[in-house]
Amino acid sequence: MAGIVLSGSCSSRLLLRDREAGSNGASLAQYNGLKAVDTMHLPSSGTPKLSCSGPKCRTIRAMASPTVSAPKRETDPKKRIVITGMGLVSVFGSDIDNFYNKLLEGESGITQIDKFDATNYSVRFAGQIRDFSSKGYIDGKNDRRLDDCWRYCLVAGRRALDEANLGSEALEKLDKTRIGVLVGTGMGGLTAFSNGVEALIQKGYKKITPFFIPYSITNMGSALLAIDTGLMGPNYSISTACATANYCFYAAANHIRRGEADIMVAGGTEAAVMPTGIGGFIACRALSQRNDEPKRASRPWDKDRDGFVMGEGCGVLVMESLDHAMQRGANIIAEYLGGAVTCDAHHMTDPRSDGLGVSSCISKSLEDAGVSPEEVNYVNAHATSTLAGDLAEVNAIKMVFKNTSEIKMNGTKSMIGHGLGAAGGLEAIATVKAITTGWLHPTINQDNLEPEVTIDTVPNVKKQHEVNVAISNSFGFGGHNSVVVFAPFKP
Repeated sequence: MAGIVLSGSCSSRLLLRDREAGSNGASLAQYNGLKAVDTMHLPSSGTPKLSCSGPKCRTIRAMASPTVSAPKRETDPKKRIVITGMGLVSVFGSDIDNFYNKLLEGESGITQIDKFDATNYSVRFAGQIRDFSSKGYIDGKNDRRLDDCWRYCLVAGRRALDEANLGSEALEKLDKTRIGVLVGTGMGGLTAFSNGVEALIQKGYKKITPFFIPYSITNMGSALLAIDTGLMGPNYSISTACATANYCFYAAANHIRRGEADIMVAGGTEAAVMPTGIGGFIACRALSQRNDEPKRASRPWDKDRDGFVMGEGCGVLVMESLDHAMQRGANIIAEYLGGAVTCDAHHMTDPRSDGLGVSSCISKSLEDAGVSPEEVNYVNAHATSTLAGDLAEVNAIKMVFKNTSEIKMNGTKSMIGHGLGAAGGLEAIATVKAITTGWLHPTINQDNLEPEVTIDTVPNVKKQHEVNVAISNSFGFGGHNSVVVFAPFKP
């Protein structure tokens, strides 16, 4: 297939592969808005140039695609990226081993909402975090002011640094300008924002707290964690809905690979189990309404699924160049091999039926990781328990992995719900724990599997499985796709 290079600018054109023409050419469709107005045929050889009317013009040059070589993993220790710490806040608490043991047991963390009065809501359950404590991480005054989104971020981030042996004393010995923070969120400080709007409407603008804007904006998690720890490297947030955390891992890894940082603290945080969050997703008709059986509501790939279950929390990884980790004698947990991000360019909330956005994202992630599809034997799926999304993901996986007989695939959300911007962070930790323990947690509530799902979903009971290469998928509203690749660390 020919590659396309655009230069200059002109009226909108779209070059499409002509499937019927085979290798003999491609078709160019000129578009006026979204409507095709004419077509012309291009030869596949040579370097065709197309002129267009108007004061500015864009030249389109067709080039042959480069020869595809065998995958090759990164060998430069300055560019190899390892995981040296993990931290989380979840419906099962903040201890990682306890979190994963609960998953292995197939325990559901979905319960009735009591954080606010949800009596009159059509959905009254969620993966609500209870008994959360920030003691030892946030002082009392700030703890009372902060939105839960940022409280979760600070605790998970600090716990990840602690596990990486990067406490305050250790950090003082390192170059903090080369340690960055990239913790994203899909919704931001939703409670802080809602409270500010309520104060404005009920009492007027003078009653809006000065913390309204700072605690609402989505970059504040990364900022507060950096302020708390003194980390002065690359610092920002990414907000790509439910794909957020994986986007952060991918971007963080590239900062290290480009030599801009030695360590990146990356992940996702969310706290949307509150009136606006639940009400908003009810309005989107995205949530399960199985109020009589909340623990059985999140059921990926099951024929009786009726929507996702809201969750919340935070998941953070300490990503570090192998060279830097070895120099300081860090404990290496696993290796990040690569990742990719793409867009469906299709619909605000519905996935592409052909799975092209997701399949291309998986393929690009494997290319970035330097691994072949045959090496992958575990998929931590996005698997939200929605009617369209679950099957679209499976179909995309089948497009990339022609033989799925050795692949195991599970859905963490079946037990903890959908953490939105935090989902990828929590699931990355579950993926790494699968690698280090040799056990895969089950996908619970697998009672009536869709016939199209022919991959082993680890139904209802955990399975022992030696992971060779794992991928973790996260997709978000807007058509945002993200895939990250992990593997056991081998020196």
